[in-house]
Amino acid sequence: MAYTYDRLIADAEFDEVDRRVRGALADKGFGILTEIDVKATMKKKLDVEMNDYRILGACNPGMAHKAIGLEPRVGAMLPCNVILRKVAEGVEISAIDPVASMAAIDNDNLKKVAGEVREMLAAAVQAA
Repeated sequence: MAYTYDRLIADAEFDEVDRRVRGALADKGFGILTEIDVKATMKKKLDVEMNDYRILGACNPGMAHKAIGLEPRVGAMLPCNVILRKVAEGVEISAIDPVASMAAIDNDNLKKVAGEVREMLAAAVQAA
């Protein structure tokens, strides 16, 4: 089972794709709770160079509330991470597949919510 929904935006600037992804996520009701600049962190902590790589912790409050109501410990798996990474062909966007990440939890109602979130994230990635 794939664990991310991916899209390559060819010949694109990293910051432009970042802006587009944030807008597409917002249009689907997601806010960005966390942001990690992996490139800067690796340079600072390990003094290594790498391509642009950013992790956005996206959360749709309504869906998170539903999920937590069904399974209180599910917060350990939130927010939904979306990564942007510079590759030779452009910028790749990868969003976690909530269905895959929730597979270990035996709760059919939670899996339905995860399916809804999967559709929302996939639509946002496609719209970016």
